[in-house]
Amino acid sequence: MDFRDTSEEASFRDEVRTWLDENLPDELRGHGGGAARFDGPEVRAWSRALYDAGWSGISWPAEYGGRGLSPRFQAIYLEEEARAEAPPHIGVIGLGMAGPTIMAHGTDEQKARYLQPLLAADEIWCQGFSEPGAGSDLAGVRTAARLEGDHFVLDGQKVWSSYAHIADFCILLTRSDPASERHEGLTYMVVDMHAPGVEVRPLTQITGEAEFNEIFFAGAEIPIENVLGEIGDGWGVAMTTLLHERGTLGFALVARLEVQLRKLLALASDRGASPTQRDAIAREWIQLQALRVTAYRSLVALERTGVPGPEGSILKLQWSEANQRVTALALDLLGADAQLLPPNGPYGGYWAIQQLRSRGNTIEAGTSEILRSIVAERVLGLPRSR
Repeated sequence: MDFRDTSEEASFRDEVRTWLDENLPDELRGHGGGAARFDGPEVRAWSRALYDAGWSGISWPAEYGGRGLSPRFQAIYLEEEARAEAPPHIGVIGLGMAGPTIMAHGTDEQKARYLQPLLAADEIWCQGFSEPGAGSDLAGVRTAARLEGDHFVLDGQKVWSSYAHIADFCILLTRSDPASERHEGLTYMVVDMHAPGVEVRPLTQITGEAEFNEIFFAGAEIPIENVLGEIGDGWGVAMTTLLHERGTLGFALVARLEVQLRKLLALASDRGASPTQRDAIAREWIQLQALRVTAYRSLVALERTGVPGPEGSILKLQWSEANQRVTALALDLLGADAQLLPPNGPYGGYWAIQQLRSRGNTIEAGTSEILRSIVAERVLGLPRSR
């Protein structure tokens, strides 16, 4: 396979690079790595600029406000965005998960109502899947949706919801049949986060920031027309969301890891890495190249079928563990200085915060344990373990 850009792709990549170089504000370059990247008018303004310039929904159909390009062009944009260390569109949950799910299962009215404001960053979305008793085991959700006339009444709790503290809407998986178990009796719906009975509580992490949140529902009333798909068929709709969750994101993850490794190389040069440390860095660089090839494999499968496949689980799994190793290597190079946090640590405490934040990489967006099961069953074709 030829991994080089075609002339059309090379022209598009140059266009992206030029636009980012000319339009990315200096104060946002390198912006990220914590809750700060979700907040503030400057990030919303940046997201709106992405929409106005046509960088939002690159692979979405033109009828829904996108450019109708191949996923390959979306992957190129995500690569260049990561390399420029630009903040992602603030509506990342909407673009990568809610939007594709609405396009696949929504009514014409739902598509007309939600998709354009989502692209334009006028409305922010979050995801309500995980619960205290149903994290990796999504089929165990117990948040109740009781149908009363023309609306549902919600009671329950969700956890680890990124963006919930600034979100306008939530894609929510509920149990609408209290007598059902596992994959049956689930209903997927859109929830107005400003509705009475919806409460958000941020969760402070080891970094001291609050990227994730708990969401509590206490008698919240949701119109029946907010259901996506059919009542009781929520599991099938949720699988659409999870397939799209990783989609072309693998290219952004690979590019982010490349950025981290280049920073690690600079640190190794500054600190005088030992032969053992140089060997470890070389191994991570080799792993990066293997991960990049896997990203292309995933992209080819997406272009062939039109639906993201399970290969994306490999990318997320390998990236999350590699990022933990890379940041641990950085702390090893820093020695005793690694204990110093911002603002007193070397390099502004960057590596200390990155290592602390990386601990969540193997939990968020699918734990490593669950991802290994997906790879075993759906990529390698091994027997189910349960």
